[in-house]
Amino acid sequence: MRIALAVEYDGSGFRGWQKQPAGGTVQDALQEALQQFAGMAVRVICAGRTDAGVHALGQVVHFDTPLDRPMHSWVRGINTFLPSAVAVRWAQPVADDFHARASAYGRHYRYLLLNRAHRTGLWPGRVGWCHYPLDLTAMQAGAQLLLGERDFSAFRAAECQANSPIKLMRQANITRLGELLVFDFEASAFLHHMVRNLVGSLIYVGQGKHPPAWIGELLTAGDRRLAAPTFAAAGLYLAAIRYPSQFGLPLAEESLLLPVGPGS
Repeated sequence: MRIALAVEYDGSGFRGWQKQPAGGTVQDALQEALQQFAGMAVRVICAGRTDAGVHALGQVVHFDTPLDRPMHSWVRGINTFLPSAVAVRWAQPVADDFHARASAYGRHYRYLLLNRAHRTGLWPGRVGWCHYPLDLTAMQAGAQLLLGERDFSAFRAAECQANSPIKLMRQANITRLGELLVFDFEASAFLHHMVRNLVGSLIYVGQGKHPPAWIGELLTAGDRRLAAPTFAAAGLYLAAIRYPSQFGLPLAEESLLLPVGPGS
């Protein structure tokens, strides 16, 4: 049978998602826990690979197994063997044609940016940080230029292996909660480092280095060298994966206990 899992993790202590010969990745930890619980080797396929230091609220994976156990047993059993920074949120049987990556029609990433004079002492690795005052209105105007089907070559890492830089951006919002700026991006898919590159360039707009229209100019030029440097991984979260209703997966739950709230 094929089973889908939703997984959340703090990526601070991992070398990213994808399995590596030296170990130390989230996939390594999950597959080792699955092997201990199932008593056999299990290979998982994820919806989206995350880099070192990037977190997830709703990563989705699937795997095949001959074992027939209650779904709650899979959740509790796997969590028993996982490190404290990784947890399975739910398990769900799925059709044989379900694929964690190929069946998804959207991904939602969230970036948390602490915007104050001093760095965080309570949430290292969980939020990005910018000590310059930022113009939220200008940043929001720039973000709106990202909506629609666009060529995101200007925000694509050199080592990106995607077949095409053209993606459909459905949401690009920025909100302020006290000292925290929350960036929400939802698209059909994302290029390597795309969200962190978008955040870096929008911060430049917020600092007044460029007007909001600069974001549109970057899209037109399609030159990565013209955009801002890649911003820190620390504040980036894979918030949710979107699937057609036919697969019957639980609705994406994107709530996040924000480390810094109004009045902090």
